[in-house]
Amino acid sequence: MTHAAEMLDLYPRDLDGLDRTALIRCIEECHSCAQVCTACADSCLSESSVADLVTCIRTNLDCAEICETTGRVLTRHTGGRTEPTRPLLEACAAACRACRAQCLRHAGSHEHCEVCAEACRRCEQACKDLVATLG
Repeated sequence: MTHAAEMLDLYPRDLDGLDRTALIRCIEECHSCAQVCTACADSCLSESSVADLVTCIRTNLDCAEICETTGRVLTRHTGGRTEPTRPLLEACAAACRACRAQCLRHAGSHEHCEVCAEACRRCEQACKDLVATLG
């Protein structure tokens, strides 16, 4: 059991109809993607062709911050507050989509970009899946 799942199990109220599985998956994918994007940006900074990776680095860092924020907000997403959640999830999915596209441009030369693109794909899908459960 993950920490997100464990904490939601201990939450003293119900989740007001939220899909618990989708919520947990999204929290976990957001935090994972933030870590991978940060590591990818750091790896890009260590490449000899760093000047060619400036846009990728900025996109990685933007995506990392958006994913981390989304994961934190979702972690305290209890009591049925869906109004701010939908646009946040949509923004996170968009950031992941942009980061994935940028990383795929470099994936053939930099394996860390390939790993990052996959993490972004998973996070984007988790955000979309959670949005679909919001009604």
